[in-house]
Amino acid sequence: MPTFDKIKQIMQKHTVGIAGAGGLGSNVAMALTRVGIGKLIIADFDVVSESNLNRQFYFSDQIGRVKVETLKENLNRINPDVKIEIHNLKLDADNLLSTFANVDVMVEAFDKADCKQIIVEAFQISKPSTPLILGNGMAGWGKSNEMRVQQYGNLYICGDNVAEIGPEMPPMAPRVLICAAMQANTVMSILLQKKFGNEYNFEP
Repeated sequence: MPTFDKIKQIMQKHTVGIAGAGGLGSNVAMALTRVGIGKLIIADFDVVSESNLNRQFYFSDQIGRVKVETLKENLNRINPDVKIEIHNLKLDADNLLSTFANVDVMVEAFDKADCKQIIVEAFQISKPSTPLILGNGMAGWGKSNEMRVQQYGNLYICGDNVAEIGPEMPPMAPRVLICAAMQANTVMSILLQKKFGNEYNFEP
């Protein structure tokens, strides 16, 4: 079995894009930073609010600050060696591909369905060989065993694919963190599989 140092050496060679720095994106970034990813490219246009603190990787004294700038600061406190490229902008069909032009794996961490559709269409059409990992279905609480990873070629969907966020089904830390961990774990599986194949059961 490869050691953590060996795994870290492999992870350091790769770049991961993260579209969104909220509940999914900030925690995926945190997990990948802890396992030694080489570079992260993160884009979001929002600022930290009090309502974010129940599930996002921010702190109460950071309320009102730009998310991507704050997240970079938090991540560098974990691992000062990780390279972090941030973009404080609202992603759309015109700037998405240029922002994430050079990534080995792409993580979708948007809240809205229309934004998810934009990234899926962009990568499936223009970058079909780049693995794209989506989060879908993590609202509410409980039913942990219903969350899973589904693979369709180079498209991976993490979550239960059912529980939509709404007034009576808010996003809460436990299930959001499960989904984010699944996304980060899938990133690792893809990158390590390139090196080790299926010998150590690294399938997503």
